[in-house]
Amino acid sequence: QVQLVESGGGLVQAGDSLRLSCAASGRTFSPYYMAWFRQSPGKEREFVAGITWTGGTTKYADSVKGRFTISQDKAKNTVYLQMNSLIPEDTAVYYCAATDTRFYVRIPTTVHEYNYWGQGTQVTVSS
Repeated sequence: QVQLVESGGGLVQAGDSLRLSCAASGRTFSPYYMAWFRQSPGKEREFVAGITWTGGTTKYADSVKGRFTISQDKAKNTVYLQMNSLIPEDTAVYYCAATDTRFYVRIPTTVHEYNYWGQGTQVTVSS
């Protein structure tokens, strides 16, 4: 059973930075993609950033492009999300996701395309 555990969330002020981590546990975990999603109360879970595990190519939501950076440490089965210039609109529960089902033409950006999920970590940005 693969488990994903997020850490690094917290309460910060607008303009601050946070670095989220997602560590995968399990036997020889080799996903095709890992990603970060976020969800605010009453809203759909939305794609934030994704990375191709083998090649390191990345994709970002327009709302975070230029501010967030997704990266990986394959030896540690860990993916990171560096969040800079945070704004109140970034406030949400952030979820780590992974999929080992198959390769896609593009980095998947929908919830149903990922089969492993973390428990989420709260990020709150005050104005």
